[in-house]
Amino acid sequence: MTRTPARLVPLVLAGSVMWSGCTNQQSVEQSVATKSASPTVVRAVPVSTETVTRTSTQPATVRAFFTAELRSKVDGYLRAVKADIGDAVRAGQVLAVVDVPEMVKRRAVLEARIERRLSNERQAEAGVQLAAANVKSAGAMLERARSEAGRAEASLAAAVAEFARTEDLVERRSLERRMLDEVRKKRDADRAAVESVRAAIVAAGADVAVARAKAAAAEADLDAAKAETLIARRELEELDVLIDYAEIKAPFDAVVTERMAEPGNLVLGTADAGRGEPLFVVSRVDRVRIHVPVPEADAAFVDRGDMLALRLPSFEGEREIETTVTRVGGALDPNTRTMLVEAELENADGKYLPGMFGEATITLGERPAVAVLPARAVRFGESGDAYVYALGADDVVRVVGVTTGVDEGARIEIVAGVVPGDRVVDAHLERLTDGEAVTVLAD
Repeated sequence: MTRTPARLVPLVLAGSVMWSGCTNQQSVEQSVATKSASPTVVRAVPVSTETVTRTSTQPATVRAFFTAELRSKVDGYLRAVKADIGDAVRAGQVLAVVDVPEMVKRRAVLEARIERRLSNERQAEAGVQLAAANVKSAGAMLERARSEAGRAEASLAAAVAEFARTEDLVERRSLERRMLDEVRKKRDADRAAVESVRAAIVAAGADVAVARAKAAAAEADLDAAKAETLIARRELEELDVLIDYAEIKAPFDAVVTERMAEPGNLVLGTADAGRGEPLFVVSRVDRVRIHVPVPEADAAFVDRGDMLALRLPSFEGEREIETTVTRVGGALDPNTRTMLVEAELENADGKYLPGMFGEATITLGERPAVAVLPARAVRFGESGDAYVYALGADDVVRVVGVTTGVDEGARIEIVAGVVPGDRVVDAHLERLTDGEAVTVLAD
């Protein structure tokens, strides 16, 4: 066996490397020549005109139709707890009772006060009746004085006439002068009597005015007594309302979802209760709400009555739950830039539990006769801009930027860049260049 001298080995290796390099370079050149000689084979897809349904798929949460935290409005110790977690309760049903003995005592005091007010009222009524009697009596005295005044004036008129006749007879010396003196005395006496009666009339009129004033005062006292009685009754009613608050009642038909009440616990009412734990949390679950936060881009397109399809992981394998949008928030949350959209579901069997999480797809509307492409035919650059490989009549590629619209997943709306009837390269792994000629496979 012939051996190669050691000093010749490096030369042999170098020659081998050079030969290998030359061989690889020739292979690359041949490959490039082959590619330039045979155009890339692609499939074409036309830009079609179809109806596009705009949808928005967002997370969804099941909420109770109503939820209320029940607290005590009065201070006291819990005497009884009559409901527990999971109990179905009716509107007005008593869930717990707060012991309020001091209010019960205060109620007895108010009842006694009302009795005293009623006694004052009866006394004032008697005063009104007495004053009315005094008015009548004073009126009668006035009428009597006026009657006596008539008689006195008639008597005075007769005395004046008698005096004139007597005076005439005396002047004619038919009677003695002493007879004139007697008639004069009677006339003067009757005149004084008239003056006295007139004074009595004035006094009787004053008595009538005084009696009427006293009657008005008595009526005012009666009104005041009635007002005091009414105030006492209103205080009793107010206390009864507070005593009624000692019973914690369900505000609507619901299920007790939380209970923090224990018999014997001290509860604080009024403002203090608002800062403490509720005694119960009740929720109406025979009907539930579906809350969906819709992002700003879709919020303007949501309307009441839009179809909503709900999927809940808890019921995987079941068909979608279909309902409609019942309420639209009408404003974006400044923190999340989303708008609350709400739907409702009947839940008589209690299948849907508040707090369940799922996914809702809202149908925002349809736009007929829009240009669409399969999603695989639309490409996106590093900056996120969309483009397609448009094919001319000579099967030469043009890189065309496009504006996309609704993305349905399998197809994408093309707003600008290409029009219906244009052809573009379908899904293709190799990158094509502008002006490159390709071979289009026939369908």
